[in-house]
Amino acid sequence: MCFCNKRRGEVARGKAWAMVTGSAKGIGRQYAERLACLGYNVYMVDCDPAIVTEARIIAEQHAVTCVGRVMDLATEGAARQLHDDTVAEGYEFDVVVNNAGIFSFCDILNTPLERIERLLLLHDLTLTSMCRLYGEDMVKRGKGRILNMSSYSIWMPFPGLALYSASKAYVKSFTEAFAKELRKTGVTVTAICPAGIATDLYGLSKDLQRFGLKTGILMSPKSCARRGLNAMFKGRRVVVPDWWFRLLIPICKYLPGFLIRPLRSFTMKWQK
Repeated sequence: MCFCNKRRGEVARGKAWAMVTGSAKGIGRQYAERLACLGYNVYMVDCDPAIVTEARIIAEQHAVTCVGRVMDLATEGAARQLHDDTVAEGYEFDVVVNNAGIFSFCDILNTPLERIERLLLLHDLTLTSMCRLYGEDMVKRGKGRILNMSSYSIWMPFPGLALYSASKAYVKSFTEAFAKELRKTGVTVTAICPAGIATDLYGLSKDLQRFGLKTGILMSPKSCARRGLNAMFKGRRVVVPDWWFRLLIPICKYLPGFLIRPLRSFTMKWQK
């Protein structure tokens, strides 16, 4: 059943294509489902083989075509390979959502080099290449929308988040500048910077996820996807979901050391 009413971004059912990376579960799964509800055929990409089943479920529920592609985007040349393949297969995407991500909460000196390389490849190199390749296609057609997943953690230079938050800060900065470059081309680029989301990405138990949702500390994947797509269809460059998180940005940026130190001690047990 569709969870959206007649709304912004809707197209004639099955007449346009959208791509969503990292869409086997969590926020990406919700992006894919909402786009399908809006009438888009969806090309879903994930390293999890479950993507094939999820694509079939969404297609059946929303009477559109969904393709599930198993692919690891955290590798060199992945974006080019994906683009080459989709062009050869005749796909033209009106929407591209760069959602695939890896979370890391660990001090840099305790972080394996392989994780550092994969995370930076996925969040920054692959995302930039996807924007370059699919953005060019969109500009040639004079229309298109790109949504990039940044993070609220870019305003939280907290020990253990050095790698993750820095990679997401790049996404926000790149998106803002790239969006300005594409002004008047008919193509928009948006970065969404959500705070905590109730998904398995952070390794939180289901009980903690439910607690976070009830208290408002965490946002549901469905709400995040809805807000991200609404901002994208409005053509906004950067969006931070929920006004109270926007108000907290100055506090997060300048959190004093006497507060960070005890927080660091408390959160060390979560690092891995």
